[in-house]
Amino acid sequence: MAGSSRNEQRIGLLNGFAAYGMWGLVPLFWPLLKPAGAGEILAHRMAWSLVFVAVALLFVRRWSWAGELLRQPRRLGLVAVAAAVITVNWGIYIWAVNSGHVVEASLGYFINPLVTIAMGVLLLKERLRPVQWAAVGTGFAAVVVLAVGYGQPPWISLCLAFSFATYGLVKKKVNLGGVESLAAETAIQFLPALGYVLWLSAQGESTFAAEGAGHAVLLAATGLVTAVPLVCFGAAAIRVPLSTLGLLQYLAPVFQFLLGIFYFGEAMPPERWAGFALVWLALSLLTWDALRTARRTARVLREQLNRTGAGVPPVKESDAERESGDSVARSAT
Repeated sequence: MAGSSRNEQRIGLLNGFAAYGMWGLVPLFWPLLKPAGAGEILAHRMAWSLVFVAVALLFVRRWSWAGELLRQPRRLGLVAVAAAVITVNWGIYIWAVNSGHVVEASLGYFINPLVTIAMGVLLLKERLRPVQWAAVGTGFAAVVVLAVGYGQPPWISLCLAFSFATYGLVKKKVNLGGVESLAAETAIQFLPALGYVLWLSAQGESTFAAEGAGHAVLLAATGLVTAVPLVCFGAAAIRVPLSTLGLLQYLAPVFQFLLGIFYFGEAMPPERWAGFALVWLALSLLTWDALRTARRTARVLREQLNRTGAGVPPVKESDAERESGDSVARSAT
């Protein structure tokens, strides 16, 4: 049994690395789709994602959630909001990568956990621990430093971070699994996306059929690029602790950051290094506090159970782990 558990955890970790590795390396893919513009790439991504996710759901025969969702107008409305927000996020990200802003895009996903916490305080009236306040304050200082360095706020990073945080907040209310959620969202996106592709074709501006079979296959592969990492993430989420996934999530922006500097050759003046250093400091504080709180909660539970002589059942998920899990779930698409 112990060997089986270790094997399952190993499989989970491999899937986690695969998911976040693919998300981290995706900036290499979007430039391959040129001369298609960001709007056309986005439309194909939305349309083909539905195709691939629908095939996956057919394969596992998991459709009961769809009928329940259709009978709940409020929940369906939240799915529509999530679809709109992630459309904005995807569109900005694709445009940023293909316009030479990979490093700034990576910053958006570095600061996303900080923005999520700030939104929790402002919108949900959540209370923060002192270290969390310090992390949020350090993150705000980083944005100020970067704004001075850029001569303006880092709009790409902020738009990506806030749209992703909003998306996560809405998805938390909807409470659907990753693949099911993506299927529902892309079902809403499908007709507008298809309509835009057909409009581009009517205007003679579509590259789908004009740039050869290889280009068409690459555009269709945007669905796989969206769906495959999500499947790997799902396999990881059920096998490894949420706190572990919370740490793995930083792989994606780290890979993107390194690609921006070493592959795409983007500039990193001193003020940008200073801003990123402050962001990394804030994330270090946040991660240390989450792990410390998780260990403390587990220790208190064990002590209480030992005193009562009830044995030591599996430790319940702590608040810190839930925070990590929420952040991880937001990065699933």
